[in-house]
Amino acid sequence: MTEPTPAVRAHVGTLRPEDLPAYCYDLAALRDHAAHVRAALPDRVELYYAAKANPEPEILAALRPYVHGYEVSSGGELTHVRKAVPGLPLAFGGPGKTPAELAGALTAGVERFHVESLHELHLLGHLAARHAPGHRVAVLPRVNLPVDDGSLDGVALAMGGRPAPFGLDPADADEAVRLLADDTYPQLELRGVHAHLASGLAAAEQLTVAGAVIAWATALAARHGVPLPEVVVGGGMAVDYTDPAARFDWTAYGAGLARHTAAHPGLTLRIEPGRALTAYCGWYVTEVLDVKRSHGEEFAVVRGGTHHLRTPATKGHDQPCTVLPTGTPWPHPWPRPAANGDRVTLTGQLCTPKDLLARHVPAAGLRAGDRVAFGMAGAYAWNISHHDFLMHPRPGFHFLGTPEGG
Repeated sequence: MTEPTPAVRAHVGTLRPEDLPAYCYDLAALRDHAAHVRAALPDRVELYYAAKANPEPEILAALRPYVHGYEVSSGGELTHVRKAVPGLPLAFGGPGKTPAELAGALTAGVERFHVESLHELHLLGHLAARHAPGHRVAVLPRVNLPVDDGSLDGVALAMGGRPAPFGLDPADADEAVRLLADDTYPQLELRGVHAHLASGLAAAEQLTVAGAVIAWATALAARHGVPLPEVVVGGGMAVDYTDPAARFDWTAYGAGLARHTAAHPGLTLRIEPGRALTAYCGWYVTEVLDVKRSHGEEFAVVRGGTHHLRTPATKGHDQPCTVLPTGTPWPHPWPRPAANGDRVTLTGQLCTPKDLLARHVPAAGLRAGDRVAFGMAGAYAWNISHHDFLMHPRPGFHFLGTPEGG
């Protein structure tokens, strides 16, 4: 379902045309979803939110009661998240960490480092002696593991299982463990292994990948005779923009993870979802400026566009949407532009044919002045968009309800 929640629909009715476009987030809906996800997870499975999906402070705060921590992927994210939700653990990941970022993270007392290369491991060890004297720094090497059973075939976004800039090659993993186990860097502690191989996997594929990662990681630890407290099996739970009703099966996923933890007493698993937690709580709401016909097709031009909501351009899909007809009378003496057919393509205000939000939407009778609410806009939407292209006004941001649930 991508129709606005009652709270969002009621709020949209209070907005003036000059208040649009606007992002509207239903924090109560977000909390309900996060509570469902947390309840589906068994003991010894930790839930970290990947802040890159949507780092708005209100979103981070609403998730706080339901997550064990946050995964950040830059020094900027680290500073932002620490300020927005102080006190919860952070895991610092991402390729290409700079010396300044690592030093800042060490000084800030970041709880876990996902190390992406042998060079980064050496750099972290060198910096830890200077910036975190007397502290043990938890390290989880991120490894780009092969998965040979076809679970990653056809995924839209693969970060591993094939040549990629992410993580260590498996051939380097033994050297990483040796450096962490032989006191080369006495302040660094091997906490576990991290693997995030793909995004867009359903529960069954996620469980297959998790099983492969756990088996590989436990064999690596056994080969070196070192303990393995944690294994991170990543995020990337499927969010289907073409079929919004097809939600990731958190119940089945949790049951499968319970089988893995039962088979490995003492091992803590961690997952790091982003999009799958917040996508469904946000709507990008705008107004139809014009409706026109061109070479047999009808187009509606709306306020804003993909410079505010880049998701459809990035993923090459049509953003799910709901038309909200307005009861406001037409204020002009000329005819009100309106669609004559059943299907309309929704475009933004940018001077590029790539500014397409949704193609051939069933919107019979769509008129200038009507509103459109684009659903599934709670993740990788505003924060990945090219805001300043053509210098249109920025959208408003409305957070309905309080992060704490009041």
